[in-house]
Amino acid sequence: MEKQLLEDLLVIDCASFIAGPAAATIMSDFGARVIKIEPPVIGDSYRQLMNVPGMPPAAHDYFWTLDNRNKESLALDLKRPEARAVLDALIEKADVFITNFPGPIRERLRLRAEDVMPLNERIVYASLTPYGEEGPEKDRTGYDATAWWARSGLMDAVRATPDTPPGFSVPGMGDHPTATALFGAIMTALYKRERTGKGSAVSTSLLANGLWSNGIWMQAALCEADFSVRLERGMRGALTELYKCRCGRWFMLAMLNYQREWPLLTDIIGKPEWRDDPRFATHEARRANAPALVAALEEVIGARDWSEWKPLFQKAGITFGPIAQPADHLECPQVAANDFLPEIDGAAGLRTVDSPIRMTGQQKRKPGKAPAIGEHTRAVLAGIGMNEAAIDAMIASGAAAE
Repeated sequence: MEKQLLEDLLVIDCASFIAGPAAATIMSDFGARVIKIEPPVIGDSYRQLMNVPGMPPAAHDYFWTLDNRNKESLALDLKRPEARAVLDALIEKADVFITNFPGPIRERLRLRAEDVMPLNERIVYASLTPYGEEGPEKDRTGYDATAWWARSGLMDAVRATPDTPPGFSVPGMGDHPTATALFGAIMTALYKRERTGKGSAVSTSLLANGLWSNGIWMQAALCEADFSVRLERGMRGALTELYKCRCGRWFMLAMLNYQREWPLLTDIIGKPEWRDDPRFATHEARRANAPALVAALEEVIGARDWSEWKPLFQKAGITFGPIAQPADHLECPQVAANDFLPEIDGAAGLRTVDSPIRMTGQQKRKPGKAPAIGEHTRAVLAGIGMNEAAIDAMIASGAAAE
């Protein structure tokens, strides 16, 4: 079998929930060995998220399946000296250490960069925080819903009208792009290590990534833009609006190349006479009469199903986007052609979501099942030289669990 790009790397995932652990997941997709450190018995609190009200029920824990595939679970009580000795032994061998624990917990458990890096001069220490490494909020707890979505301004910016209440984010919506940023930081540090032989401490935060995701509006604010006017439906132009088909499906027109696309649209919808209609004949006229054009398009588009409109838009080459729902992608030919939803090895056809990075000539690992709490405790402890009696004693004491 072809050697995978990160196959020689050992990553310690000493983190919880999503953004930190998901960076390790991306590394595992490219072959890295990832050992996840979890508390005995209860494990990572992320395992409980499916029980939160409002989460759609399913036969599998989709949270854990997605973000902890390919990993080995080592259950350790890091408050116990013997458990900490095990972690130190792993740190001495590891290439990457990832944590997102709050600052006071890192200090209490001796998991800060100044605690970890002296044990291994080549290690990359990767830190994920909600609000950044410095400042009055550096030790505040937070999730992507609070630090990425709400705090960054994205939550407010996407409201349909000034009177529309702010909308909740989808679970992990900010965590996964933040994990990709942390992955990039780790790989940058590994590149530096190739040049210098020394490890580094790298970091990112949910807030920094939220501000970056909202970067256009943030740069506008920095340039003293006026945000006092929020556009109502139709005011941004009829050719860059949302429309609803007869079947209930919504889609988005994004016709920025209106000189080419406007005639194509009028042909598709059977209204070539609109090209000579003084209300719509020019870009300026369409802008001035946007509410009328929106209403006219709503009537025409609402008379047919999406299954009829989609091939017409595709054939004409008009820029559009269906407002998809998750289940739409399960049998999507485009998704299938790119293997964006690969099968999990040994999971009876269960699929997962691939991480979004590809490299020509590099085969990703076939996804493996996410581990049970402490599933690999014995194997990992044996791998650092502990004999069977010592492992039994450690498990019996509660310092470790299987």
